[in-house]
Amino acid sequence: MPEVILSVQNIRKLLAAGNGDCALLYLCRAAALSDVVTGFTEARLECAASLLRQLGLDDSRNPRFQQMESPPEYSEEDIRRQMELPRSGFRKLVGEVQRCLGRTLSTEDLKILLSMEEYLGLPGEVINVLVHYCAERSRSRGSGKMPVMRNIEKVAHSWADNQIDTLEKAAAYMQSETKRSVRRSEIRTLLGLTDRRLSPSEERYIRSWTEMGFSDDAVLLAYDKTCENTGGLTWKYMNSILERWNTQGLYTADQIKALDRKPASAGKKGGYQRHDDPPSPAMLDAVKQMLEEEEYPRREE
Repeated sequence: MPEVILSVQNIRKLLAAGNGDCALLYLCRAAALSDVVTGFTEARLECAASLLRQLGLDDSRNPRFQQMESPPEYSEEDIRRQMELPRSGFRKLVGEVQRCLGRTLSTEDLKILLSMEEYLGLPGEVINVLVHYCAERSRSRGSGKMPVMRNIEKVAHSWADNQIDTLEKAAAYMQSETKRSVRRSEIRTLLGLTDRRLSPSEERYIRSWTEMGFSDDAVLLAYDKTCENTGGLTWKYMNSILERWNTQGLYTADQIKALDRKPASAGKKGGYQRHDDPPSPAMLDAVKQMLEEEEYPRREE
């Protein structure tokens, strides 16, 4: 049997996802075994594969919408034709999206919606879930406004790219994203940042720390070191600390205090020797020289 080597970073990604099917499928692929896991239904297998792509642990991409170099240019006549089809699923989708967003869609909005269905290949029920997901995410961020269709389109491209094209896959994605969102909120609370909206760069830092998987005490330790050395929360400085610990595979305060030790500074310019440190080579040489001078004093010229 071939050996399977898993990096700590990938293990933490799988743990953060909280999905056993996803972890099992990853292990099967890492061991070059069949992708078909015993006892899995096709739906379970698709959901697990979709989560792997979201975690960046699968490089496969959906070729369906990549066969065209660019989205087609829809006209108002194309929209009218779709709306007038007998038992039009597109007309029903338009009504559901308008009710969710609380406004009438413009012609350009309708073109984007049609592109999501025909060009990206997302089913109408998945698009409806996606729009509700974007609306809820906007409300949770306290923006007070519903998302515009251009922003919803960006999320749709991400879902299509990760093959989130069934209700089961959409539910699995949103469950995983909810866990990450809760963790990001917990980190904001730890840093005392609950009274204002974060800037885009601040959001990216916290999202990155969430994906790394640090414990609360590790985040607080990095925050304390940052404040001690810079006088406050300096995002870039704190990020450099956490990135170093992530590289070393240290994710709790106990691990960090035990293993994240800097080289002793004794013997260097500006350094000092602590009372409980063992004698440095430089100090031993100095003591030896002092004893030799006391035993064999220099003669006066």
